[in-house]
Amino acid sequence: MRNDSVIKKEGLNALKEKLGPVDMERFIVLLNREKIDYTKWRKNLFEDKSIAELADDADKYSSSL
Repeated sequence: MRNDSVIKKEGLNALKEKLGPVDMERFIVLLNREKIDYTKWRKNLFEDKSIAELADDADKYSSSL
């Protein structure tokens, strides 16, 4: 199990890789500015994907590890 510091570092690196440093910072500011109900947000996160698509994405991801 990874500790909190490692998870934060990996998360920031993932954001930086995907969004770039400027949009990563904007994303963090947006999250801090808004009150977010994580549970509600997560429920809608994959609403545009079917179970089959999610399973396929999970298989692709696990194969890439």
